[in-house]
Amino acid sequence: MPPNVPHILLVNPWIHDFAAYDFWAKPLGLLTLAAILRSHGLKISYIDCLDPFHPCAAPKPWRTRQGRGPYLKTEIAKPQGLKDIPRTYSRYGIKPQWFRKDLQALSDPDLILVTSAMTYWYPGVQETIAIIKTVFSDVPVVLGGTYATLCQEHAVEFSGADRVVPGPGEAGLLRLVRDYTGFSVSPRFDPNDLDTYPWPAYDLQHKITYIPLLTSRGCPFACTYCASHYLNPGLMWRDPLAVVAEIQYWHKSHEVIDFALYDDAFLVNAEQHAIPLLSGIINTGLTIRLHTPNAIHVRALTEQIARLMFKAGVATIRLGLETTAFEERGALDNKLTAEEFRRGLGYLQKAGFKGDQIGAYLLVGLPGQQRDAIEASIAMVKACGITPVPAYYSPIPHTTLWPQALNSSRYDLAADPIYSNNAILPCQKQDFAWETLSNIKAQAQA
Repeated sequence: MPPNVPHILLVNPWIHDFAAYDFWAKPLGLLTLAAILRSHGLKISYIDCLDPFHPCAAPKPWRTRQGRGPYLKTEIAKPQGLKDIPRTYSRYGIKPQWFRKDLQALSDPDLILVTSAMTYWYPGVQETIAIIKTVFSDVPVVLGGTYATLCQEHAVEFSGADRVVPGPGEAGLLRLVRDYTGFSVSPRFDPNDLDTYPWPAYDLQHKITYIPLLTSRGCPFACTYCASHYLNPGLMWRDPLAVVAEIQYWHKSHEVIDFALYDDAFLVNAEQHAIPLLSGIINTGLTIRLHTPNAIHVRALTEQIARLMFKAGVATIRLGLETTAFEERGALDNKLTAEEFRRGLGYLQKAGFKGDQIGAYLLVGLPGQQRDAIEASIAMVKACGITPVPAYYSPIPHTTLWPQALNSSRYDLAADPIYSNNAILPCQKQDFAWETLSNIKAQAQA
């Protein structure tokens, strides 16, 4: 590689939280940027602070057969604002000395890109950047991702990054490299056409146990609790056959069996997208497992789609139910009625899906939400023969529900994203009680 080609380091930071688990979660956005940089001839390095397969880590017999599993966990002090929470707080991911050693083993980068996920995980971002700065004190660090987008001012002040870039990073990536390194190259992709993007650079990982897929971007719904519109304005779809080709590639080249669909609205525009995609997978004859951790919209389910999902190898279905108080859900969204839920679930069951394959997300901890409403939703889902999956509400800036969350919380949510942690039920006025959370979990699992 020519000596004047810049070296870009990309880093996925630690998680600091009360709990964290790898539910097919990878920094898809960061690895897409890595692939774009590589396809334009730049030298790249990648460090994943969450890597369960780091060379210094013990073997992982505990990874499930579907690729999921826990992260390495180290107890750390709770942030000042959460000292009253009677739960253990931990750093999830590799040990700091491993990270420092990995950094020191690299040739000096010209630019460092760090991503961010949940807003209340920013302490992990802070620690990651702080250690980077001790090794590469003169190298600019640029922060992007969800926290950087939703809480830009906070990230500018507290993250430690030299620059914070909100929003999707692909369009401005090469310009960013030029600004910091002087290296200029003409784009070989169209930021507005997902089919021109290279596939995310999952090969940079030490081991691939599953592949997250984003077959579309954006969502046509405007749910009051969700920031999808703010994070990804507009709608874009990939060519279904290109997605099938990517699945075939990872399956054949890395023996990947598990694929997680992370679309916000996979079944929207189904005639042109989901149906040909599922049909294409079936036609390959591959034996794979598909998972939908980001939930699918029940209203869009048809008998044909349910049958195709079953034949294509969908193994884990999550439904975006949120609540069974259908007469009151207008305050949350308008994406589902009771009849549509029963009809869609019936299609799945008729197609052959078992109850333990289907889970329905139920929002817990909404502003003003009563315990009996949560219990009623759990009971109804269980009566349908499927699994209730509590989804604990995290207040998100730039959403319609944010002002109500501010008024409902016992914390000053606007002052510090740390208070948005869904594990502490931040929109309850009373102090956190572990018994409340435990009882909800017990009822859902009973």
